[in-house]
Amino acid sequence: MALLYLTGVLRSKGKEINMSMDNQSAALSMLRESGAIYVLISQYTNIPYVQCDPETYDDEVVLFFAEEDAKREMMRLWEEKTPVKVAKIEKKAFLGFYTSLYSMGVNCIRINQGMSRPMAVQLQDLIRRTDVENRPEGQGRIENPQLHLTAIYFVQEFRKGQSVEMSEEVKELNEEMLAHFQRGRYIVAAQENQGLAVLKEKNGQVYQPLFTDIYEFQKFNREKKFKPMVIEAGKLTELVSKESAGIVINPFGVNVRLQMAQNNVKKAR
Repeated sequence: MALLYLTGVLRSKGKEINMSMDNQSAALSMLRESGAIYVLISQYTNIPYVQCDPETYDDEVVLFFAEEDAKREMMRLWEEKTPVKVAKIEKKAFLGFYTSLYSMGVNCIRINQGMSRPMAVQLQDLIRRTDVENRPEGQGRIENPQLHLTAIYFVQEFRKGQSVEMSEEVKELNEEMLAHFQRGRYIVAAQENQGLAVLKEKNGQVYQPLFTDIYEFQKFNREKKFKPMVIEAGKLTELVSKESAGIVINPFGVNVRLQMAQNNVKKAR
């Protein structure tokens, strides 16, 4: 990929910053050193809003260096019936935030979307992860980025439609999501002497929470009552209690419910 060497501007705390250096290098520096960044959060998933670039097919999150710029883009997306909100990420949380994007399947950061000089930065150029291929068996990361990413797109589109019937695009995403699900390894929440955690809805239905990665598990386990236990998708029917209506993937995120049939997963909602 060729780099563009241009004189441009970025905004930080409402001020324009002149860039005489390579745009990419300046953007990367600001992503690391700014006091805070502002990210668009989908109100359907409660995690960063993700979009696919129609030309590069990069899966992107949208960031800004100035809150007013983020709010301007938020309002534009609301007009397109894409409800998002703005979240402030402090510098001390940058590492955890950027790293979590890998588990979401995101590969690109879109900076200052909707402004005169937007820019895209590859996530791997901003932060590199340690290699896990040579770790002993059982010590690798538990992540399901393909499933998580497809679930994000599925939820953003399906809940936007506000319809019981799925569009053809949403049906394709649903099928792709279920295919990824069957190949995954997941985290469940276990409590000593009490078995696995379950979630009970107002209508009395019980669901087994399932987490694609440690970040989603930590949202559920804020009070440190549970320990993570790893399970393969093929063994879920052996573990899920008979009274459960199914499983719920990342209940504090995409919150996708899957109905369980014997030795199979049937339907998402």
